[in-house]
Amino acid sequence: MSWQENLRDVEPYVSGEQPKLPNIIKLNTNENPYPPTPKVKEVLQNFDAEKLRLYPNADAEGLQDAIATRYGLSKNQVFIGNGSDEVLALSFLSFFNSQKPLLFPDLSYSFYPVYADLYGIPYEKVPVAEDFSLNLSDYTKGNAGGIIFPNPNAPTGLLVGLDFIESVLVHNPDCIVMIDEAYVDFGGVTAIPLLAKYDNLVITRTFSKSRSLAGIRLGVALGSQVAIKKLDDVKNSFNSYSVDAFAQAVGFASLSDESYFKKMCTKVIATRNQFAQDLQALGFTVTDSRTNFVFAKVPKNVSAQNLFDALYAQSIVVRHWPNNERIKEWLRITIGTDAEMAKFIAFLKEYIDGQSTI
Repeated sequence: MSWQENLRDVEPYVSGEQPKLPNIIKLNTNENPYPPTPKVKEVLQNFDAEKLRLYPNADAEGLQDAIATRYGLSKNQVFIGNGSDEVLALSFLSFFNSQKPLLFPDLSYSFYPVYADLYGIPYEKVPVAEDFSLNLSDYTKGNAGGIIFPNPNAPTGLLVGLDFIESVLVHNPDCIVMIDEAYVDFGGVTAIPLLAKYDNLVITRTFSKSRSLAGIRLGVALGSQVAIKKLDDVKNSFNSYSVDAFAQAVGFASLSDESYFKKMCTKVIATRNQFAQDLQALGFTVTDSRTNFVFAKVPKNVSAQNLFDALYAQSIVVRHWPNNERIKEWLRITIGTDAEMAKFIAFLKEYIDGQSTI
């Protein structure tokens, strides 16, 4: 027997490309086009490097307190990890240990099946409706070992209401229901008020999107004290010091400037709404996105693959799934600055005019 036969064989998550192109307009990984609050810059300038010889606070207690205060929770309801991907990975390991299948949408965050396969968790991909919405009846049968979906969803950008989530919770009292709120600050509705009623609800958040801190890696889980304690136990069996001292200081600074945070979110939302209107005027079909991206189907006389390639040639990078038959004619386009989106639309007008003359 070869030693190679004993290696774990998994199909990994494929992240969005990080291309090295000149004068790039990078609209493929849902990063915020604006910098974090200036208070983060103060941390960068004033951080005491001497502290780096010491281990950080294992529970990120200062940041934990700030998050608890921000959302009206107790600190024992807050878990902090090294990006929401780590929070999700540890949550899968902590919460989804049933013989019943974990349920999540078939069009959703593609890391979910990767975690499930890695940990040997049985799962079912639940088909979304023709319009990409979630069917409530698919999640209220009471036969799940767990449920997770983003709200708003990705890549569709669509939102479900709290009544939808509450119905899922009511019909699934014997398993954890996770709501991934990575994009909720761009026009979604948070499920945090439901935490007071349902101890099987866990909500995940990230500092990467609305707080412009993708480079720091900070993620959060909010839930009942029992659920968060179990998550802490699993984390401390894996890596006690998962959030470094620098990230904790930066996260705290971000939370201390809510006026800037709200201003930047409002700015992204306004740009998204205008960009969606501009796309529709050019013949694109656009979902009702409540995120910092737009999910758009190309006009009938345009190939999404050809448009993707043409954009790339102009150093404009978006996300495309050519091997997914259902969405191969759709593009996911991150919202950039007003100037970047104006350049995008100007290129599209010229490109589509060219296609119509062929």
